[in-house]
Amino acid sequence: MLFPSAVSPNASGVSNAEAEVVLSHVPNPALAWLQKAGDGHIRGAQSTVDGAIIVLSFLTSFQLRYDGSIAGVHALQFVLWVPVLVFGRIVLLRKLGIHRFMWRFVCLPDAVAIARSLLMMTGALLLLRWLYPGSAPLAYWLRLPMGIIVPEYLLSLGGLLTIRGICRIAQERSDRSAKDQGWRRRRVVLYGAGRAGVLLARELASHSGFEIVGFVDDDPQKAGSVIAGIRVLGSGDALESLVRRRQVDEVMISIAAARSAELTRIISRCKTIHVDTRVVPSAEEIIAGHVNISHVREIRVEDLLGRSTVVAGEFGPHTRDVYQNKQVLVTGAGGSIGSELCRQLLLLKPAKLAILDKDENSIFELEHELKVRAPEIPIEPLIADIKLRDRIADVFGEFRPQVVLHAAAHKHVPLMERHPCEAVLNNVMGLRNVIEVCRALNVERFVFISSDKAVNPTNVMGATKRIGEKLLMMYAGGSIRSASVRFGNVMGSRGSVIPLFQRQIEAGGPVTVTHPDIVRYFMTIREAVQLVLCAGSLAGGAETFVLDMGDPRRVIDLARQMIELAGLEPDKDIQIAITGLRPGEKMEEELIGPAETLQSTRFDKVFEIPGAPFDEQAFRSDVDALILIAQRGDRETLCRQLTIMGLSYQHPSLHAHLTPDRNSDPRLVIDEYRSL
Repeated sequence: MLFPSAVSPNASGVSNAEAEVVLSHVPNPALAWLQKAGDGHIRGAQSTVDGAIIVLSFLTSFQLRYDGSIAGVHALQFVLWVPVLVFGRIVLLRKLGIHRFMWRFVCLPDAVAIARSLLMMTGALLLLRWLYPGSAPLAYWLRLPMGIIVPEYLLSLGGLLTIRGICRIAQERSDRSAKDQGWRRRRVVLYGAGRAGVLLARELASHSGFEIVGFVDDDPQKAGSVIAGIRVLGSGDALESLVRRRQVDEVMISIAAARSAELTRIISRCKTIHVDTRVVPSAEEIIAGHVNISHVREIRVEDLLGRSTVVAGEFGPHTRDVYQNKQVLVTGAGGSIGSELCRQLLLLKPAKLAILDKDENSIFELEHELKVRAPEIPIEPLIADIKLRDRIADVFGEFRPQVVLHAAAHKHVPLMERHPCEAVLNNVMGLRNVIEVCRALNVERFVFISSDKAVNPTNVMGATKRIGEKLLMMYAGGSIRSASVRFGNVMGSRGSVIPLFQRQIEAGGPVTVTHPDIVRYFMTIREAVQLVLCAGSLAGGAETFVLDMGDPRRVIDLARQMIELAGLEPDKDIQIAITGLRPGEKMEEELIGPAETLQSTRFDKVFEIPGAPFDEQAFRSDVDALILIAQRGDRETLCRQLTIMGLSYQHPSLHAHLTPDRNSDPRLVIDEYRSL
C-alpha cells in the first residue's frame, strides 16, 4: 500500500483510520454504487454526487452565517444562488477533466486539480463581492457575504475529496480482505526511491496483486527515511539479506533514466540472489506516451546496451518542416528500417505516404498498421521491384513524391557473399534507377540508408553500400537535396544477431558466436530511424552523415547477458559455440575511413563527413561495367571489378578470367562483355 501506516493520510486529507470509521457506517450497496460512480460506469453519477455535496456545503455555509436560521430574504438569496453555483462548479469540473478521474485512484495531483477547479468559481464570487458596489441595484442579491463564500469553498473541497478518499480506502480494504482470505500478494521491493519509484509505488498501491515491502536506494542520504509512506530499507549492498529476511518475491527497478552500467550492475546483483526482476519503462517511452510508469516489464537487452537517449517523436521544427505536408515515399518499406521510418513519419504529418516494396505481404500488413495509427494520413501501398527502371518510373510518376527515403537493399552479408551479382543488381542498379527517376521528377529530397560496412569494405554488401554513397555524390546538384546516412547494427531488425540469439536460447542452445573477440556497434531501430530523419533534414549536396553509435560491445558478452536474462547460466544451461568468422566478416566495424573526418551538426548524435572529390566519369564507367558483369552472372569477375573501383575493397580470393588492372579503361570490360 502507498500509505501502510494506520494513520497515514490519503489524498483527501482523511486518515486511513478515520476513513475506516466512515466506511463502517456506509451500507455495502451504497458503497458499491459509489465505487461504480467513481469509476465512471454510471453516466452522470459523478456530477450528481458532486452537485449534492456542493448544495449541502452551500446550505451549511448559510446556516453558519445566520446562526442556523435561514428565513425571508436569506432563504430567497440561497434559492437564487444555489443553481448558479452548482451549475458553474459542475461545468468547471467537467471542462477541466476532473470527472474523468477514477475516485479509487485519487492522489495528491487529483486533489490539487479539484482545489484549483473550485477556486475559479470562488474567485469569481469574491471579485463580485469586492468590485460590485454595495449601492448598485440588486447588490444585496449579487454580493454574497464573505462568511458564506469562504466556508462554502472549504466545505465543498472537503466533501469532494472525502467521497473520493472513501472510495480509495474501500478499494484498499478490499485488497486486504482478499489477502486475509488466503490469496497471497507478491511482496515487492522497489529499487530506486526517486520520482519514478514514488510514481510506481502510487500505482502499485491501487493494485491488489502487490504488497510493497520498501525501497532500496544507493543514495546513502535516503537510507532510513520514509518517502511517500514507504521506508527506504537500505542500499543495494543489503539487497540479498533483505530479500531473504523479508521474503521478497520480486525486485522492481524503478529508475526510469538508469544508465547502462548502473542497470547492468543492479540486474547482475538481482540475478545473483535469484529473485525475479523487472524494470519500469525508460524515460523516453514514458515521455513519448507509449506506456505509463506502471507498465513494468521484463529486462530487455536494449536496457543493457544503454540505447536510451533519443525519444521517438521529439522532432524539432526544422525537421518537421522537411516532411510535414509533403508527399513522402519510402522504398523497402516492408523491412525493419523501412517500416519504422513509416511509423515515425506519421508523427511528422506528411500529406501522403507511399510505402513501396516488392514483398506484397509485408506491405499489406504495414498498410493496415499505419491506417490504424494515423487514419487521417492517406497511405499509398506500392508493389514494385527497384531493379525494373520502367516500373519505378511509372509508380513514381503516378505518386509524384517530394521526399524519398531509400531503405530498399539486400543486407545479409553471408548471403550476398554467395550471391554477389544479386547484391549489385539490387543495391547498385536499383539505387541508380531510383535516384535517376527522382532527378527526372525534380524530387526535393533523397535520403539513402548506408551502412558502417561501407567503410573499407571486406564484403560485397559493404562494397555496394560504398558505391551507393559515391553514386549520390555523382548525381548531386540540381533541385534534389540528397544525403547518405551511415550507421551500424540495428537491434531487433531481421538481420540482427539479437533475434538469432533469442531463438537459439529458446531452443536450448547452443548460442553461436563467430569469434570470441568480435565487437559490434548496436543501436535501437527507433533511435536509428529518428536520427536518419534528422540527418535527412540536413541534406544539401549529397553529404554523408554518420550516426553516433556509442561504444562497441563484444558480441560474446551480449550472448552471455541474454542467456542470463533468460534466467539461465552461460556454458552450463546454454552452451556458447565459437563457429569462426563468416565470409566477408570483420572483427571490428568502422564508422569512418582513414581519410575521412567528422564535423558536428545541429544534432548531437549526427555527424557529417565532407565529401572527397573523385573522377566521376571513370566511376560512372566502372558502375556500368559492374552492372553488366552482374547481369551476366560472372561472380569472380564482379569481385575483381569491385577491387578496381576505388572502394578500398579487397576480396580474400580472386580467380577471374578477366584481370584488368587498376589503371585499365573499364570500357574494355564493357566491350568484352558485349562481344560475348
